[in-house]
Amino acid sequence: MSAKPLKDPLELFDIASVLTDEEREIQATVARFLADRVRPHIGEWFENAHFARELAPELGKLGVLGMHLEGYGCAGTNAVSYGLACLELEAADSGFRSFVSVQGSLSMFSIWKWGSEEQKLEWLPRLAAGEAIGCFGLTEPDFGSNPSGMRTKAVREGGDWILNGSKMWITNGGIADVATVWAQTEEGIRGFLVPRGTPGFTTQDIKQKMSLRASITSELYFDNVRLPDSARLPFAEGLRGPLSCLNEARFGILFGAVGAARDSIQAAIDYADSRVQFDKPISAFQLTQKKLADMTVSVGSAALLAVHLGRLKDQHRIRPEQISVGKLNNVREAIAIARECRTVLGANGISLEYSPLRHANNLESVLTYEGTSEMHTLVVGQAITGYPAFR
Repeated sequence: MSAKPLKDPLELFDIASVLTDEEREIQATVARFLADRVRPHIGEWFENAHFARELAPELGKLGVLGMHLEGYGCAGTNAVSYGLACLELEAADSGFRSFVSVQGSLSMFSIWKWGSEEQKLEWLPRLAAGEAIGCFGLTEPDFGSNPSGMRTKAVREGGDWILNGSKMWITNGGIADVATVWAQTEEGIRGFLVPRGTPGFTTQDIKQKMSLRASITSELYFDNVRLPDSARLPFAEGLRGPLSCLNEARFGILFGAVGAARDSIQAAIDYADSRVQFDKPISAFQLTQKKLADMTVSVGSAALLAVHLGRLKDQHRIRPEQISVGKLNNVREAIAIARECRTVLGANGISLEYSPLRHANNLESVLTYEGTSEMHTLVVGQAITGYPAFR
């Protein structure tokens, strides 16, 4: 007698047993929202390169925007709860997890951590509610992994700053109401808040993407943008400012990748159970079971790593190189899983009716942004050997 197939491969690891009641409820609430408002439409949105901006206030009401921050209208949840929300968001689509990550862990965190009280009061409640959208301008056309070489500059002129330069591959850029922009100054790298509509600040969305199609990705341009000194993030000095924000976003990614992998395996299990060849479901064949078993072990290990790192973060004990371990491992495993799941689906796997190839395409971006796999490999390598091999 055959057993019923698992609907969730993480059941094999009993991940829920290491979560609190509140964490499980937050995860379930986010999953229900996505099942109702995103999953029925995500294939069409991906195909048409459409981001559903109208969902921003709903995500704010749900409490996931800046949910791990304290005060200013933010939910103030623990790190594991935030990670579980990211897991469910990316299980629906990486574009929505990217939106929430950029809004909360880059835009909002940069203001919350490094901004003045006036800046926090002006922006954080609106960003938390989804009434305003933020973006984070660090990467440039010629400087990604080496942000210290950025060419965007801000020069003092009286009591103001004059900002010139450009930023590339900026999630939310074309729809953002405020951009956190990092620039070289005579005093080192500094951050500035640039509201949409500021003269000289323009954006251009990047088209013809094969990845993160249900997400806005843009270039930012600054042509003699005049900013008052009150636009400067007063407590951010040097690369420590932007890198602290990136660590927050990478933490969400290491959970999100688990979601994309889990959703891909679920799609493969469902398909393999219903697809009949040679008079039996393909899930009954040894090669299919080997694929499913290997992928389930991999995603379960990634989920346990994510929860462990979340517990370390909640105890204020996590180190940047540990976040690199999580991002490197979980994204690498997730993209391999999504590709393998596509093979279980055969020719049907190229259809947007099924999620694995969409996840695989999205994960091509996730593999690169917030630190490429190569850079995280070198971070881990330095932690092991003591030798920096970046140059």
